[in-house]
Amino acid sequence: MPSDPAILGFDSSGPWIEAAVIRGEDILALRRIEMPKGQGEALPEVLAAVLAEAGLGWQDLAALGVGTGPGNFTGIRIATALARGLALGLGIPAIGVTRFEAMALDGPDLPVIVPALRGQVWVARAAEPPFLTATPPVQAIGEGRMAPAHPLALAIARLARARRGNLHPRPAPLYLRDADAAPPSEAPPVLID
Repeated sequence: MPSDPAILGFDSSGPWIEAAVIRGEDILALRRIEMPKGQGEALPEVLAAVLAEAGLGWQDLAALGVGTGPGNFTGIRIATALARGLALGLGIPAIGVTRFEAMALDGPDLPVIVPALRGQVWVARAAEPPFLTATPPVQAIGEGRMAPAHPLALAIARLARARRGNLHPRPAPLYLRDADAAPPSEAPPVLID
């Protein structure tokens, strides 16, 4: 049996599902499916297919890495919930990785840009909180600038492997802004007994 543990990394924080399985520095499987909607139904099946492509089963995994955002509200919730459930069922750690961290892995020391709504972007610089802007830096990784060094799921798997022995919180969605939905302005109807 190989000494390096197998790690599954995955992300559905945008209109895609991306998954990778690694063992040490070896990439056993890597898949990206463009999917504007329906990630919730497709994610478990895609992960099972990527594991099968790698020649592994769920019981062969030592850890899970999951993308926590920022990005699509539903896609992030689906991925983190699935990672937490799988980790509990398999008895392995689930490790959350932000898109900023994954995109910056092995890249130059530049800010990272992630799209936001209304023509804006989130910008994150090392050791600083992300900020929202309509005028991103010219020298940056992502969003029409320099491409990340690794596909997203591969970077997530590699960061999960590096963090596997450390204490970490359960994966949770990274929400950088409040929800756009507002509660109704009218009072609810009176219920009659």
